[in-house]
Amino acid sequence: MTPVTRVLVANRGEIALRIIRACHEEGLEAVAVYSAADRLSPHVRASDLAVEIGPAAPSESYLRIDRLLEVARETGAQAIHPGYGFLAERAAFAEAVEAAGLVFIGPPSTAIRAMGDKTEARRRMRAAGVPVVPGADAPITELATALELAREMGYPVMVKAVAGGGGKGMRVVHALEDLEGALATAASEALKAFGDSAVYIEKLIERPRHVEIQVLADATRTVHLGERECSVQRRHQKVVEEAPSVAVDAALRARMGDAAVAAAKAVGYRSAGTCEFLLAADGSFYFLEMNTRIQVEHPVTELVYGIDLVRQQLRIARGLPMQVPEGPRTPNGWALECRITSEDPGNGWMPSTGRIEFLRVPAGPGVRWDSGVEIGNEVTLYYDSMVAKLIVWGRDRDNALRRMVRALDELVIVGIATNQGFQRRLITDPAFVAGDIDIQFLDRRPDLAGAPPGAALTRAAAIAAALAEDAARHARKPAIAESGDARTAWLNAARSEGLR
Repeated sequence: MTPVTRVLVANRGEIALRIIRACHEEGLEAVAVYSAADRLSPHVRASDLAVEIGPAAPSESYLRIDRLLEVARETGAQAIHPGYGFLAERAAFAEAVEAAGLVFIGPPSTAIRAMGDKTEARRRMRAAGVPVVPGADAPITELATALELAREMGYPVMVKAVAGGGGKGMRVVHALEDLEGALATAASEALKAFGDSAVYIEKLIERPRHVEIQVLADATRTVHLGERECSVQRRHQKVVEEAPSVAVDAALRARMGDAAVAAAKAVGYRSAGTCEFLLAADGSFYFLEMNTRIQVEHPVTELVYGIDLVRQQLRIARGLPMQVPEGPRTPNGWALECRITSEDPGNGWMPSTGRIEFLRVPAGPGVRWDSGVEIGNEVTLYYDSMVAKLIVWGRDRDNALRRMVRALDELVIVGIATNQGFQRRLITDPAFVAGDIDIQFLDRRPDLAGAPPGAALTRAAAIAAALAEDAARHARKPAIAESGDARTAWLNAARSEGLR
């Protein structure tokens, strides 16, 4: 194994900053890459070295495998961490890193390829004794085959992209006459999204929960770190995650954990990964897919198990054993994560762009703010809409919920529209508080998107109070830069105070 002292972080924003911090805690240097649009991003400043890799468009920067490998060579990085999104689950990227004699901080490319092909993954899971949703174990190439399989399973069924993820190339079919059109639409969408038009079908499990198991594997052992509840989703994108799940007791956790460990072993997995399951009301569960990377929602697991998953990835990739105690592991307390996105729920979830003019981040015990933006940064349409992750820990779910409400009330973002108000309505909704959720929950509750009467006035008052408080504080000290523009001087002072 090549000794690793310097890691190139092939990503941006929140996850890049997260990895850079973990590298420094492990005594490693971190190399950041950035597009022209990200020149002023926090992850660039936090790194030991930073290299611009291209224009704002991901296809010309963060998705350029050749450019990333070139930067690794130029900067002397011996390893590359892909983060999540972009190239993280591209087997071709892992293969290219391996072929270049570098260390890929993630699973072997063979594991990524095996789990990236959904039908291949289903076959392997069946062989490993992991329960899978009834359906095809090979791509559907003829309509007659699809019709026969759907008839045997019974409607509704789900058409899914073989190379899919994130809800792309996916269609629900409730009747025979709709199947042909759904196959064609899903195949077309899959081709555009993944460069592969292959699709398959499986039985639709109605109103299930989406529960995933965190796994961690080094050269000698594979363990699981419990479950995350990820059922609250909008258009197949997770909105809120929590650990543990109100629907999972110790016995079910053990069964699902054993299944996830078996799944990881079946493909020779190393590093951190996640097995996603559909959990039915009767307690039966089915393998959905494996995410062969660190997950967006990994902080909730970290908070209840006390293990830094990114640091463990760095250790495992360097041939070191994971720092996870032997024996049973049980969650300590409860953690919740709200994804704060630059979208306007009250206006049809339209994306919002602009400059972050003011930012007040919630603080206090049990509150964590993972973000890649700060005052003065531009939010554009080039990248994912997630601005930050607001994570809280509490001694139990009730305590965590109340802490999240407090944190959402303290959060102030000026310059772009966000889903902050929506998240507060969701967190305080009686059904959510009771844990009465499933993956269709938000489909049944469009009322949560619209702002209630008086919400705009309340929000304006909160922003005004925050700005007044900040102005009063800075009136007692000079700005850090001279400027004829009072607004610029105020923003400079805000930056010096660490309002990010």
